[in-house]
Amino acid sequence: MGTGVESGARDTRTVAATGARGMRAVAVVETAAGGGGRTVMRRLASAPPLTLRQTGPHTVHLVSTAAGPLGGDRLRLDLRVAPGTTLELGSVAATLVLPGDGPSTMVVTAHVGAGATLRFVPEPTVLAARSDHRLHVRLTLEEDATVLWREEIVFGRHGEPSGRCHARFDATRDGVPLLRQEFTVGDPTVDGSPAVYGNARCVGTTFMTAQAPAAAVAEGIAVLPLAAPGTLVSALADDAVQLRTRLEWGERQALHPPPRDRTHPRTDAG
Repeated sequence: MGTGVESGARDTRTVAATGARGMRAVAVVETAAGGGGRTVMRRLASAPPLTLRQTGPHTVHLVSTAAGPLGGDRLRLDLRVAPGTTLELGSVAATLVLPGDGPSTMVVTAHVGAGATLRFVPEPTVLAARSDHRLHVRLTLEEDATVLWREEIVFGRHGEPSGRCHARFDATRDGVPLLRQEFTVGDPTVDGSPAVYGNARCVGTTFMTAQAPAAAVAEGIAVLPLAAPGTLVSALADDAVQLRTRLEWGERQALHPPPRDRTHPRTDAG
């Protein structure tokens, strides 16, 4: 592909270690500007279960090479998008969070340089019964950086109760907070409340630097412009397919909102 990939690079920070309380692993994606405006994958550093594969000129996918995260695992994914470059990061399958020795932790840090673009669009995270997970995203943007960051969480596998997840999202541009958000899934005394998740089995959010022209609300979804340039799309759904449909509908309101698309998202999905 002519992108100068350094695939599978490892150092003392990226080698997984298994201890009494789970696995420690760090994976890194770092872009650089190539000739003719190309994006070069300057560095791909993997450590199971976080294995990275370049699948396009500026696209990388996470490929699970071990079960997990399991309770006790400590995982970190670092994204460094150089000024003027583009990175899209997805995953080839859903992430299944499993119970184990204590809570599991996933920390994702991303620095998006001036004029750079990042799309973070992995497949959903599924909280198996009795799992206990911590998810923390730290996103830093420089001037004119463009970001679309989607997270989808499914409350357990078919026919089982949800595990627990505490998620936090911190987005900052030029040192100024854009968004601070936290939510918890898996508290049976709270989740079923109509004011929280009700009968929903999935929750999802998309943070975008694109600014929706106005708030939009429909069944199971809200599109809210932020005080600084940006939009937060939040959705609930009965299943992962419906959740994705609703989130994508909300994303369109910020990216290119045609008047007709302000109909209920289920009109299109059936």
